[in-house]
Amino acid sequence: MLTLYSAPGACSLAPHIVLEAAGLNYRVVHVDLRAKTLDDGSDYFAINPKGAVPALGLDAAAGAEGEVLTENAVVLQYLADRVPGSGLLPATGLDRYRTLEWVNFIATELHKGFGPLFNPQLPDDSRALQLELIVRKLDFANTALDGRDFLCGPDFRICDAYLFTILRWTDGFKIDLARWPALAAYRQRIASLHPVAEVLQSEGLGG
Repeated sequence: MLTLYSAPGACSLAPHIVLEAAGLNYRVVHVDLRAKTLDDGSDYFAINPKGAVPALGLDAAAGAEGEVLTENAVVLQYLADRVPGSGLLPATGLDRYRTLEWVNFIATELHKGFGPLFNPQLPDDSRALQLELIVRKLDFANTALDGRDFLCGPDFRICDAYLFTILRWTDGFKIDLARWPALAAYRQRIASLHPVAEVLQSEGLGG
């Protein structure tokens, strides 16, 4: 059984969604990101020395029981490749790389862009500059989604799980998605998908 080390609403929401969508056998272990501990009080750094989520404990089916995989973009790709027929990531061809292109954009431009905002000591001028950069990236994503249900092709993929997760963070920073109609509709659409709704409920989150 795979083990996902996760914190509700954090970026680990994306692999949690993918685990559910892929129908993989898994369990979730909650991480207190402030204390860097697990529910039993044990040290999370012993699992992931980086101290961040997600971390994925691998299983015997992978031939790597006891190993731990980290970094969201890599974990998402790994999970999709565990179930090639899931449609979450094409196995070969340019379509695969277009999906990974989006995963990389979300990781390096959007996810990384939101990072400083979680620091309560970030000066106001730096915060304003960071928000301006995020707005430009959301402009790009909104244009790409205009007239489309998903980022790549006709089906839900790992990049959609990741973008949906990041879009949920806009609530906490008072970024109104009404400015981006395609993104607002996309977020609602993804939230209504069965595996996504199941995971949101299990993490105690709204859409």
